[in-house]
Amino acid sequence: MPPTSPDTSALPNAAGLPGGSGLPGGSRLPAGSGLPGAALANHLAVRAELESLTTEAFRPELADIDQLPTLDIAKLMNTEDAGVPTAVAAQLPLIAAAIDAIAERMGRGGRLIYAGAGTAGRLGVLDASECPPTFNTAPTRVVGLIAGGREAMVTSIEGAEDSADLARTDLDALTLTPDDTVVGVSASGRTPYAVGAVEHARAADALTVGLSCNAASALAAAADHGIEIVVGPELVTGSTRLKAGTAQKLVLNMLSTITMIRLGKTYGNLMVDVRATNDKLRARSHRIVALATGATDDEIETALTASNGQVKNAILTILSGVDAPTATRLLTENEGHLRAALAAAMSR
Repeated sequence: MPPTSPDTSALPNAAGLPGGSGLPGGSRLPAGSGLPGAALANHLAVRAELESLTTEAFRPELADIDQLPTLDIAKLMNTEDAGVPTAVAAQLPLIAAAIDAIAERMGRGGRLIYAGAGTAGRLGVLDASECPPTFNTAPTRVVGLIAGGREAMVTSIEGAEDSADLARTDLDALTLTPDDTVVGVSASGRTPYAVGAVEHARAADALTVGLSCNAASALAAAADHGIEIVVGPELVTGSTRLKAGTAQKLVLNMLSTITMIRLGKTYGNLMVDVRATNDKLRARSHRIVALATGATDDEIETALTASNGQVKNAILTILSGVDAPTATRLLTENEGHLRAALAAAMSR
């Protein structure tokens, strides 16, 4: 006897009324889906939730995109991407407020921690991993957590994003403090791992930021600072590695970069805390000192050698005339802010 499909007539539909499945037009899973009643109910509820999200919306005008010439598809994609900065611009006041709060806590020794799943998690890990070479931060100061751990950077870990408990476990391993900031990142704004991370961090009195690409998201509601970059439906339905991913990358760039500027990790627009770990970065260090001071190559080499390759210290010795140990002391006394250290040296 063939299997029958579970009875879903009592399940809520998208309008919250009985008699539907939560799917457009009251559609159901096919007979013989093999899902038990509870699992089917959950499947239908999640599907209805996804279909209510802007990032998951289907665009019928693009239904024949696979039949277009490659150049036309590229033009369409480029046009779609051009709207992302405008969506980010609409949220700049909220982004700036979050950055000021993050910088205040990091100035007291706190950490910036990203938590996300899939593309969102990978973007957080990417942003965190770029901070040590760019701003000479300790690897523990900006941390990227991705649902499923390191393996999830290159492969899908089934079910990891659905676990709020996993987020709590990952954060507990870091021993959160009130000076830390946890940024939950999720295009949908509903990912349990990201929402769970923010809820757990807030309970620990850490600062929380929720970054999503849908309005009225659970993630933004759970956070102290909710940032929602609504970029609209994707070119390929539900592929949030596209516009949503681009938007998240832009905002994460702002969160880390402007926070580091506030912490004195730059001098003007120069990366004076760059860590010279290869030939390119050593050449960049030399150029940065030259741009900041106008010194000769010999003077720069002497200053960098005396300062053990530390760009900020070398600039201070050249511009103020102090020796390398004094430059180190002045920078320490001024919490690494080169302008403040220069002012202190000039007032001696």
